[in-house]
Amino acid sequence: MPKRVMEGKVISNACDKTVTVLVERRVTDALYKKVVRRSAKYAAHDPQNLCQMGDLVTIEETPRISKRKAWVVISGGTGTPQERRENTLPKEKEEKTAAGPKKSKKKSKAQPKAKRKAAVSETEAETAKVEGKKE
Repeated sequence: MPKRVMEGKVISNACDKTVTVLVERRVTDALYKKVVRRSAKYAAHDPQNLCQMGDLVTIEETPRISKRKAWVVISGGTGTPQERRENTLPKEKEEKTAAGPKKSKKKSKAQPKAKRKAAVSETEAETAKVEGKKE
């Protein structure tokens, strides 16, 4: 029996050496005679981790590799991980990293001593007034 071959789009590459491929097909509804899209997700083996999300790949049926994997990527998703990182890194970030890290000036929440003493004396005065009225 010949091996089945399908084309689809990589929708996840979170697992090591595994990608999830979404395969869409168009079929005619038996009752309404309308063309509808049907889709299925397949876990496919990607031995070199070459596929990125959004890549169009061709997968081929193979003897079962694991509980969920019975497909292997045969074409698509080329390039080394280093090349992909360089291509996806925005140009602005490259310029910032070349110039060096920016030092941010954080405002401290602590007040200067003079302001703290004034705030404490105001609070003491208010408590003295309240205590004087209660007695």
